[in-house]
Parts: sequence; structure tokens; C-alpha cells
Amino acid sequence: MSVWTRPALWWRLAIMISAGLGLILGTGSLVYFTIESNVIVLGYFAGAVYWMTRRNTTDAPAPRLRGAAVLYITITGLVAHIILNHGENPLPGLFSGPDRLAHWSSFFLHYTTPVMVVLDWLCLKPRNVSRWRDLPLWLSFPLGYAFLTELRAALFPHFDNKYPYFFLDPTEHGYAWVAGQIGQLTVEFVILGAAVIGMDRLGTSLRGRLRPATG
Repeated sequence: MSVWTRPALWWRLAIMISAGLGLILGTGSLVYFTIESNVIVLGYFAGAVYWMTRRNTTDAPAPRLRGAAVLYITITGLVAHIILNHGENPLPGLFSGPDRLAHWSSFFLHYTTPVMVVLDWLCLKPRNVSRWRDLPLWLSFPLGYAFLTELRAALFPHFDNKYPYFFLDPTEHGYAWVAGQIGQLTVEFVILGAAVIGMDRLGTSLRGRLRPATG
């Protein structure tokens, strides 16, 4: 059976479209973690689609990189919705107002793509491939992002938009406050990374339970 008839391939193409539309419609630069995580997702799933068509398989390649992409885009979605947008409904701005393109970009980058990537991780193969030892490696990117943001701001004080997020800005509260924010986020990211690994196990368990009923 050709891989082009498999839903997994079309789902991953849809993830690419979602991330790509979010990046094209918006004006954000690579100084934002949102943009970087969506670029990682777009690059990974483009590679996955190429791999699947060349190998005629529904399994995605590079499981460690896939898990990292899941963690980063989930961080993007949750931080945007909970911390930056304070849980506000993202839908009203999509259909009215002068900034509809910006709202659509944000919706794709912060909501559609993260949800689709998490569902891919939970439902599609390969399954049960993540390991606890992957977690420190995954976390090196968001922590490195925070460190490099502070280093860039110190070395280039006139850099445009040197603090992309308020919790990285020491101007008002100082570096100790920023360190506390980063520490709190690190704990939350560890928990989130553990949840990503847990979802991998959960997906395996669900597939195993459903198979006898559908076989």
C-alpha cells in the first residue's frame, strides 16, 4: 500500500501547512521562542514527510528529535495561552478587527500547530521510543535560549527587542527576579517533558487496548 493513502502522511503535511502559514502570515523574528519552535516543527515534519515517502513507511524518523519538537511547541502553546494571553479566548480576533492576519498567525503558531503535534505524538508511530535520559537534552534548548537572550542583551544593549518576553527582562525587577522566573519555568518544563514521555507510553497502551477490539 502506498504511503500516500495513509492518513499519517496527510496529517503531517497538515502540520507543515499550519506551521508554515503561522510563520508566513506573521511578522515575528527568530528572537522569539515561538518562531524558533515552529521553525523546528516545520523542518522536522518536512523531513518526516520526505522520509515516509522515500521509505514507504508511516513511522516518523529521529524519535529523539520528534520528542524535542513536541516539547518545544507545547511550551510555546502553553506559555502563550496561560502566561502571555492570560487564558483569553483566541477566536474573536480571527474574524474582526484590523489585525486579523496577525491573529491568524498567532492562532496557527500558538494553538493549531501545538495541538496537532501533540496529537501526532499521542496517536501516530513510532511509539514507546522516548527515554527519561532524553529529558535533559530536550531542556537544553529552552534553557539555552534564555541564557543567550540575557547574554545578547548584555553584550549588545542597543539590540532591537533584546528582551522578547517580560519574564526575561531585568529592567524593572533585576536579574535575581529573572533567575527566579527561569527557575520556575524550568521546573514546569521538567514536568511538561515528563508528560511528553508519559504521553508516548499512554499512546502505546491505548493502541494495545484498542487493537483487539478493532482486529
